[in-house]
Amino acid sequence: MAIEVRIPTILRTYTDGRKAVEGSGETLAELFTDLESRHTGIRERLVDGDQLRRFVNVYLNDEDVRFLDGISTKLADGDSITILPAVAGGAGRRAGGMA
Repeated sequence: MAIEVRIPTILRTYTDGRKAVEGSGETLAELFTDLESRHTGIRERLVDGDQLRRFVNVYLNDEDVRFLDGISTKLADGDSITILPAVAGGAGRRAGGMA
């Protein structure tokens, strides 16, 4: 079973700079375990205990896994996983130097 995993820039140090890697597993948890076997340290950045880390968004074929079964979400051959770190923003300076 081949599943494409798209890796955000911040995690590419674990994948030797690769934007996408392949993995396998029947669930998202199994996929992350499989990725860890080849890309040591990546799982710890994605999972805390048995849950996704709070500031990591994971999409299965463009659908947020938090609205599916989270880390227990079932996977199928040919699926695509996208990992995106949550981005927080704040009020920036407006023109004229006023915040």
